[in-house]
Amino acid sequence: MVYDYIVENYKNGDPIFLSELPYRSKDYLRQEMKQLTDEGKLERVYNGVYYLSYPTILGTKGKMLIDRYIDKKYLNVNGRISGYVTGLQLANKYGFTSQNPSCYEVCSNEATTKQRKLNIDGNTIIIYKPVAEITQENRTALQFLDLMSGIDRYSELSGEEYKKKLKKYVEINKVDFDQVKKYLPLYPDRAYRNIYEGGLMNELV
Repeated sequence: MVYDYIVENYKNGDPIFLSELPYRSKDYLRQEMKQLTDEGKLERVYNGVYYLSYPTILGTKGKMLIDRYIDKKYLNVNGRISGYVTGLQLANKYGFTSQNPSCYEVCSNEATTKQRKLNIDGNTIIIYKPVAEITQENRTALQFLDLMSGIDRYSELSGEEYKKKLKKYVEINKVDFDQVKKYLPLYPDRAYRNIYEGGLMNELV
């Protein structure tokens, strides 16, 4: 039974994509999922995406975990690196700003347009098309260049404090500057300027 498979393979809050479930026929699978949703065993986010019904510790109805959805849908598709987090969320994660992002921003190979805004289960997600296909080899370089393209708008740090934070980011993410040099011409001039002001020019020589 489909439900047994779901319970064995998915945790509470995990997104369940119809396309990844085993089935005898698509029509049969859709009927099964509709029945499970009607019975309250599954929650439907939108056509083809579900999650297990579960209560929170407060007794309220649990929701799909948006971070897991984004990871599965845009960042690591079928176990293959396909994207990365960008924008204010990235700057906040590494301590360049204390501002909390109001939306999720990702750059992904799954993007079909230059920029698209979606509302998924009450969460706003902005998906950007990358300047080049994202791979295991270039992901950290492209993400770094995205950061450098907007860090002057996001960062609350300056001077030596900013330079130390930026160097720490480079170390943590093991940014490959050979890859950075390869893709730098595809980015706006301010990316180069921000790298210079961040004290990282020696890395580009």
